[in-house]
Amino acid sequence: ENREEMLSSKSNRLTEALEEANKLFEKVCRAREAALDAQFLVLASNLGKEKANELHSEMTSFDSATFAEDLLTLMGINRIEAEENDSEPGGFLPRDAWQKVGEEALKYFRRAPTFHYMLGSFKSDPPVAKQRIERQKKASRGEAKQIMPAQLKKMEESHEEATEKEVERILGILQTLFENDPDTPISFFDFVIDPNSFARTVENMFHVSFLIRDGLAELRLDDDKLPVIEPTKSRKVGEENRGPGARKQVVMSLTQEEWK
Repeated sequence: ENREEMLSSKSNRLTEALEEANKLFEKVCRAREAALDAQFLVLASNLGKEKANELHSEMTSFDSATFAEDLLTLMGINRIEAEENDSEPGGFLPRDAWQKVGEEALKYFRRAPTFHYMLGSFKSDPPVAKQRIERQKKASRGEAKQIMPAQLKKMEESHEEATEKEVERILGILQTLFENDPDTPISFFDFVIDPNSFARTVENMFHVSFLIRDGLAELRLDDDKLPVIEPTKSRKVGEENRGPGARKQVVMSLTQEEWK
């Protein structure tokens, strides 16, 4: 209602209204009262902005007409001559008019651009923490490479030792059976077949193959064309001196139905 009076530079009504609002704000206790206070601040700020714009100061005021006159003078235009030559609109600008403006503006733009980092400075040295992690990984890999072959070697040695012991045990059984009854041939199938386990039968045939390979036992066919086994030490002296080329090895197949 008192807008014109508050905008007057000689009036202090806007300041008095703000001081009164500060006193009333101390008694605000409801949301509606706080909303009214915020609405008053919006109105007061708008009035203050308009009042500031009406203040005349040589530092802040800008007169477009005065700026245009100064610009034309810089471009080398004589306003008196221009008015006399109004019959040629637009033709009174000198050829180098805009060049003069550009040269004058260049004085204020001829500055080296500032240099700044987008994500900080670049560091060529890698972080120390990453080097420590890489060293730990290399050390762990080296230890693993040193340990694994030793473990595998122990496993292979234990497996070979168990196989050798089993072969020696079977050779002892074969020699005992042959010494008790040297005239009765020992059936190969009776010697290796386990009537209760097909897997154990295959293992027995596997271990007996080492005896055949090393020349400690041999297989031959009896009159019924069935294989019989006997230790080689029981043979005669003339037949014991056989070379490695005289021994022959065969591959025997045995299905589960045939085992049964």
